[in-house]
Amino acid sequence: MAETIEVLVDGGKATPGPPLGPALGPTGINVVQVVAKINEKTKAFAGMKVPVKVIINKDKTFDVKVGTPPASALLFKELGVEKGSGAPKVTQAGNINIEQAIKVADMKKDSLMGKDLKNRVLEIAGTCVSCGITIEGKDPKVFQAEVKEGKWDAKLVN
Repeated sequence: MAETIEVLVDGGKATPGPPLGPALGPTGINVVQVVAKINEKTKAFAGMKVPVKVIINKDKTFDVKVGTPPASALLFKELGVEKGSGAPKVTQAGNINIEQAIKVADMKKDSLMGKDLKNRVLEIAGTCVSCGITIEGKDPKVFQAEVKEGKWDAKLVN
């Protein structure tokens, strides 16, 4: 049976230190090789936390599976901010446009529940609510209502 180790690493900047080193050390695999493979696979997500699974086989071979960063991290990257608003109902972290919301929804396509682009963008708008991010200058809840009414269908129909 293969052993799986799940960690959250900085994209393209994993090191043999914590959290990887202590988790991988007891398995007997080459930690430096694992770190190199993780950095190669996560370099596109530089500056973001990325979930990574290291699957270790009985013969000490390994496979690295990279997840996508949380939707909030992708939104923060789009905005160029480090974190969301500490008080989303009072202050705003920034504003994204519909194209940025679509881009994030496409990046998270495999892990979102929405069956089509419209529903996935609604999910991203929900993340915007908790992060204090407006969409097209509007409160995310107002934007969600407009999407449900069909005002954005021209951009959201696959």
